[in-house]
Amino acid sequence: MRVLALDIGEVRVGVATGDTATGIASPVAVLPAQEVLGNARSWRRVLEDYEPELLVSGLPKTLAGEDGPQAQRIRSSAERIAATCGLPVAFSDERLSSAEAKRILREQGLNEKAMRGKVDMVAASLFLESWLTAYAAREESKDAGADKEE
Repeated sequence: MRVLALDIGEVRVGVATGDTATGIASPVAVLPAQEVLGNARSWRRVLEDYEPELLVSGLPKTLAGEDGPQAQRIRSSAERIAATCGLPVAFSDERLSSAEAKRILREQGLNEKAMRGKVDMVAASLFLESWLTAYAAREESKDAGADKEE
């Protein structure tokens, strides 16, 4: 199943793609939040190019694992985007994904200015990879349960 991940911010939305068959996630783009929320041509083009069957939105959690202060706004935005696209939406813990994305980009030699447009899509690919791993584990446990029933 093809999946698009969204790292929804107030200004930008980082987009990544992945597939449950491979478990691999890749950064795609960073778009202005208003274009994604408004279903603008740039966002529709991403949908057409990648043909996702599911959207996965990062959900900011506290270190204690509870919804962070921005969680309700993000959840509402993700549900609105999904409804506009006619796609289901799932949520993934995005804790520390931006910090890890910055670390990865720094290792590649990028400074803060050069990173600015890339952090969100790299963060989206990081939490999508985690979601894909969890999805594979759930599917594997379903399969194991089905094997026991036979």
